[in-house]
This record gives sequence, C-alpha cells and structure tokens, in this order.
Amino acid sequence: MNRIEFNTLVIRQSESLKAYARNFTRDQDDANDLVQDTLLKAVTYFKNFKEGTNLKGWLYTIMKNTFINNYRRVVKTNSFITKEEEITSANLVVSATKNRGENKFVMEDINHALSNLSEDYYVPFTMYFEGYKYHEISDHLNIPIGTVKTRIHVARKVMKKTLSAYKFSY
Repeated sequence: MNRIEFNTLVIRQSESLKAYARNFTRDQDDANDLVQDTLLKAVTYFKNFKEGTNLKGWLYTIMKNTFINNYRRVVKTNSFITKEEEITSANLVVSATKNRGENKFVMEDINHALSNLSEDYYVPFTMYFEGYKYHEISDHLNIPIGTVKTRIHVARKVMKKTLSAYKFSY
C-alpha cells in the first residue's frame, strides 16, 4: 500500500472518528480538533502502520492516546498556572507553602516549646520522638518504664498546650 492509498483509507474513517471523538470531548469543536490531530498523526506515522492490521482500530488507538496526552498536558498546565487576574487566598496558600516560609515559623515555635520543657521531660520525649523504645529510654536514664511513659505523656500535653494555635489532630 502506498501513501496515497493509505491517506484515502484514513480520510474515509474521518466520520466515524468524529463520532468517537465526541464521546471523549463532549464538544463539537474539540472533537474536530481531536480528529484533525489523529489524522495528522496517522498520516505522519504512515510507516508504523502494518498492512493487514485493522486501520480503524489503529486510528482509534491514536485518538485515545492523543486525547489522554492532551488531557494530562492541560491538567499539568492548569495546576501550575493561575488564570485569574487576582490571586485568591487559596492560591496564596499554595505559593506560601512552596517557599516553606511557614515551616520556618512552625519549627521555631516547636523548638521554643521544646526548650521550655524541663530536662526530666525533654530527654525522654526527644528520645521517644527519635525512635527509641520505652525500655531503651528506661535503661538509658536508669528510671522505671512507668516513669518514662508518664514523662512522655506529660511532655506531649505541655507541647500540645504550648502549640495550641496549630490545632493538631490525633
């Protein structure tokens, strides 16, 4: 099959491609654009078509993949670009979290709250936070395991009260 015969067969499929494209896009203009993209890719990649293969199925696969790729591109673009004149508070939150400025303040508050704990509570609490088990903390500090649990519990309550502005959920 030469290129002219192939192009003729592809063009004959354009009406069924339009109906198929409307299923994806739900819009006539977008469906026409999708068909046009599909036909362009089919003609461009004529060499990839194997004679004897179902042409309609091959075209449908090109269309489906084109639609999926375009959809992904639009979603990715829309997630990065704000199309509004004014930046909403929701978009400000997104941009503020990207530069991690808020995290610096949170960490300063956490470090301040930790520094206000007495050493009796600070050491077991930080050891537990770092991943030590109760019995390891008990052995290291030479205190009963029940005392370790109590001190960690009290330290949590103090931290939670000190950092109440952050409304932690457990």
